[in-house]
Amino acid sequence: MSEHAPTPLPSLIPGQSIPTGAQAFTSRMHDLLDGQPKDEATVNRAFEGMDSIFDLIAARLYNLASMLVGEGEESVRLVEAAVANTEISSGRAEEGRRNSRLALSRAGLEMLARRDPASLAAPEHNAAPASCIEDDELDAVGVSAAELERMLSGPDRHRVREWLTRLHTAPRTIFALRAVVGFSAAETADLLVAHGGPAAAGWTAEAVRETFRQALCSLASQLLHETAAR
Repeated sequence: MSEHAPTPLPSLIPGQSIPTGAQAFTSRMHDLLDGQPKDEATVNRAFEGMDSIFDLIAARLYNLASMLVGEGEESVRLVEAAVANTEISSGRAEEGRRNSRLALSRAGLEMLARRDPASLAAPEHNAAPASCIEDDELDAVGVSAAELERMLSGPDRHRVREWLTRLHTAPRTIFALRAVVGFSAAETADLLVAHGGPAAAGWTAEAVRETFRQALCSLASQLLHETAAR
């Protein structure tokens, strides 16, 4: 396994465009990181008019956090940890967003391992059941990336949330890391091994692929059920 921090691949969900003002946000943050003491008035002046950017960044991180550990205060604490542990480069909002998701993913895995040390346990060799698909891409179950984005953020997002809550911890986590963040199978395995506790030491890229395929099969079954019920 690589010891280097993984660089997320393009997410299966189309990346949202950098909002207007995000470049200014990261630039102002960088200007404040000069090692000098700051009073509250100085900080407030530096970020005057930036409330919408703060809200947007927090909302996106909270969405990912809640997929990993559920709704509530634990997700809020993950967002706080992600912001506190993210390197911010002046004028590079996309890099800051990627680094914040990586920091949140690490903290989320550690939280899950503390909550239940066995929840992220690697599957035993050949123990995983065969999945209904051979590929680990969304279109293998008839869902486009744009459709998944709408399912996660649209008016019916509660249905996807309910589906996610029914998944066991490991497949739900792997689905979030691969489909939402955009980590590859190898990068996801590295993160699980490094931050998922002793029981997660056996994760491999192939085991991640198989678990992700099982999650996709579950999603396909959910979509078929909803279609038949209409």
